[in-house]
Amino acid sequence: MSYKINTNCIHAGYTPKNGEPRMIPIIQSTTFKYDSSEEMGKLFDLESEGYFYSRLQNPTNDMVAAKICALEGGTAAMLLSSGQAAVFFSVFNIAGCGDHVIASSAIYGGTFNLFAVTMKRMGIDFTFVSPDSTEEELDAAFRPNTKAVYGETIANPALDVLDIELFAKAAHKHGVPLIVDNTFATPINCRPFEWGADIVVHSTTKYMDGHAAVLGGVIVDSGNFDWDAHSDKFPGLTTPDESYHGVIYTKKFGPGKAYITKATAQLMRDFGSMQSPINAYMLNLGLESLHVRMPRHCANAQAVAEYLSKHEKVAWVKYCGLPGNKYYELAKKYLPNGSCGVISFGLKGGRKAAEKFMRELRLASIATHVADAKTCILHPANATHRQMNDEQLVAAGISADLVRLSVGIEDVNDIIADIEHALSLTE
Repeated sequence: MSYKINTNCIHAGYTPKNGEPRMIPIIQSTTFKYDSSEEMGKLFDLESEGYFYSRLQNPTNDMVAAKICALEGGTAAMLLSSGQAAVFFSVFNIAGCGDHVIASSAIYGGTFNLFAVTMKRMGIDFTFVSPDSTEEELDAAFRPNTKAVYGETIANPALDVLDIELFAKAAHKHGVPLIVDNTFATPINCRPFEWGADIVVHSTTKYMDGHAAVLGGVIVDSGNFDWDAHSDKFPGLTTPDESYHGVIYTKKFGPGKAYITKATAQLMRDFGSMQSPINAYMLNLGLESLHVRMPRHCANAQAVAEYLSKHEKVAWVKYCGLPGNKYYELAKKYLPNGSCGVISFGLKGGRKAAEKFMRELRLASIATHVADAKTCILHPANATHRQMNDEQLVAAGISADLVRLSVGIEDVNDIIADIEHALSLTE
């Protein structure tokens, strides 16, 4: 039976049989027993399905991954130890030394550093383009060795909204997939596959967990990209893998599972960025209330954004739910039910006023985290994006005075009162 997304938040991924646990069980074991060496050998050769070592796969993790896969409308998914690991795996699974990737410049600072510094050292070149690029500007960024296009549904913390259809069209025109980080929107507010994206990643640490309790990441494959049609670009998927006796992933596992199987069999095997089963269990608890929490986050953030936009000490506010926002119309297309609970704004007193304001808050806490039940605040140029120079900050849509406010699910009147108190003490 097919269920709505709200029901899938609770039931997808695991259906207990007669007498089995009602909740997803925690399989807290590193290894799994088999009666013969031949049976285990088939697992190592990818000849049969099953579990032998939790560094690669674990039943608890797979159940939770299957739930997220259902929420996004994909064909296969895998959990990882963090959102950063998910982003790395999603790109490195199809791009290696000598390859090129196009990425929106308006992305999370940690992702920018991963691409521009660490993966550059691995021989992968990145071109950063404006999220507002035209089709012609996107076309001009492609090279013969381009392997993917990457962007965020709602950029962290610039809050630019990606024109997913436009970026997907450009990617597909040049025979490469579009990878979209859907962390801020979640599948409750946007399902990028429905707009042409091919791969979706999340930092499950954020809204999916929702309580700042466990780190995690996920990659979901739409199953729609035809790797064989562009086999020259993706030999890792379309030619024999000698580390598994010559298996060809697209031939053996089909377009719906080839990408995730390769990421699991190769990258997880070699890098070991596995999410622990107990973290997956706790993530599932967060997923069960995701459809309830997201509307509250959005409603609270909308009220706070409207309040800030009218305050005499506030210089500017970025929230796509405000009619004057440059992404307002795009948000109505991709995010008709709301975007997220994160707001960016600046004070007329600049950076010093922002720092004073943050010190005076009582309910909201200064924290590196974002997108959980409790309201928190951060100055990105001084924290998550500290590694960027001024030019890179501008390209990412982050000014020195930008304050990122993650609106929680407390009573919105208490949140606004806290902000009012802090602003009253700020020059």
